[in-house]
Amino acid sequence: MTEVPEVLRDALTNQGTAFSRADRERLGLVGWLPDAVLTLDQQARRAYEQCRAQPDDLAANLYLEQLRDRNEVLYHRLLTEHLTELLPIVYDPTVGQAVRHYSHEYRSPRGVYLSIDHPEDIGPALDTRGLGPEDVDLLVVTDSEEILGIGDWGVHGVRLAVGKLSVYTAAAGVHPARCLPVVLDVGTNNQALLNDPLYLGARHSRVTGERYDDFVAAFLDAVADRYPHALVHLEDFGPGNARRLLEAYGDTRRVFNDDLQGTGAITLAAVMSALRVTGTPFRDQRVVVFGAGTAGVGIADQLRDAMIRDGLSREQATCRVWLVDRQGLLVSDMRELRDYQRDYARPPDEVAGWGNGAIDLFSTVRHVHPTILVGTSTAAGAFDERVVAAMAQHTERPVILPLSNPTERAEAKPSDLLSWTGGRALTATGVPVDPVDLRGTRYVIAQANNALLYPGLGLGVIVARAERVTSGMLLAAAEAVAGQVEEVGPGTPLLPPVRDLRASSATVAAAVVRQAARDGVAGREPDDVVQAVQDAMWWPEYPGPDAGRA
Repeated sequence: MTEVPEVLRDALTNQGTAFSRADRERLGLVGWLPDAVLTLDQQARRAYEQCRAQPDDLAANLYLEQLRDRNEVLYHRLLTEHLTELLPIVYDPTVGQAVRHYSHEYRSPRGVYLSIDHPEDIGPALDTRGLGPEDVDLLVVTDSEEILGIGDWGVHGVRLAVGKLSVYTAAAGVHPARCLPVVLDVGTNNQALLNDPLYLGARHSRVTGERYDDFVAAFLDAVADRYPHALVHLEDFGPGNARRLLEAYGDTRRVFNDDLQGTGAITLAAVMSALRVTGTPFRDQRVVVFGAGTAGVGIADQLRDAMIRDGLSREQATCRVWLVDRQGLLVSDMRELRDYQRDYARPPDEVAGWGNGAIDLFSTVRHVHPTILVGTSTAAGAFDERVVAAMAQHTERPVILPLSNPTERAEAKPSDLLSWTGGRALTATGVPVDPVDLRGTRYVIAQANNALLYPGLGLGVIVARAERVTSGMLLAAAEAVAGQVEEVGPGTPLLPPVRDLRASSATVAAAVVRQAARDGVAGREPDDVVQAVQDAMWWPEYPGPDAGRA
């Protein structure tokens, strides 16, 4: 049987029915395609109709994945033109379902699969891509230990890395051919996977300790040797490793952890907008973070650093942040404290009398009188009326950010927060939420979506060829996001809308490029930063003068 021509099998070159008649003759495609020649816009319209016809979001996710396997340009055009609608399909929350079903829905390989059982394969696996030192801008890497709040999913995490890169391309124009999704398969502690005969990953418990560290180090060395200008985006590593790896490599490698740095920076942007409304400085804030995992501590760090920049010492700023986890308010004599939580643990004598045994969220709020309450706990309904009332009693405009997702795990609904506070609460959520109508005012609820920040940050790093991601660059990204909310008044959102993501990402990228130069980490300093960012943003279209024309 005659083999399908390579140009139709390669998703990066396939134009399908958009190949012109001249191209069909030149490439040996005569007879391989229907007679009609469609434009890319016509193809995208048909693909959108097919996507919308899917019975549910997971089916739509699988449809889009198959489309991407056939035609990268068409996939990204569809995603870019319908980003607000399709972002929750290709990424959070639907990608969590796709991760769960990966071994059973597997159709074709996508990404680089690296097994801790074969560390000698790291270099050869990267080399098989045929990419040189100037060919790769970005790698999204996961070890899948803590996937989107659903836990350890082993090799299935490759779907998450693929989804994340889709957002980079749609939101910031990072060229898909210059990106690599990578899964570090170090085993899994998920018993369901280990006992599933169809599971595709390493069939043993998760490797830890020196062997794990050596594997990660070997991978980062291999990347640095082959792709010296590429940014390594670390995604959904477990709490025990995420912060430790960032501290180990953040000052010497071009690495970024979205769970720590991205979540913290987008939350910082929302708080910046809120404080423009309250008219109060960062140094006067009292912050309670409910959920002291990777994301929660990352947010605490960013808000603490903002207080330091506003004149407080590190010790003073740390004392204005309280962390509550599932075992209650973090206190320094707790046995189960993780290393990265210890900075924020309170002395026992400070909280004596706050409660019998563990000090819960309500008791903490009642004693602390916070001005800012952040939720990253996935504890649905934790910000109940009693907690909110206790906060609002002492704060005229309480800043309440229930950021957990998916929707059913959010700490509160914005409609309740506004109702309980008579419209005084300033809020943003981690998931899309419909506007709330209350007492004649329509409140548009901002989504504190990391996608507002990390694509632009990554693009800025690429344009600047920054040696590393500095705290100044993270701050510049947060300020660039917050600065796009020109006027915060009654009912206006604290953050720009997701629908303007490409424009937002370009603004963030320009700010990051400038800050990289100020921080002395830029390998390239364009004379015209705005134009350099625009020139770097890929737009999904077919090459060639005849492409897509009848």
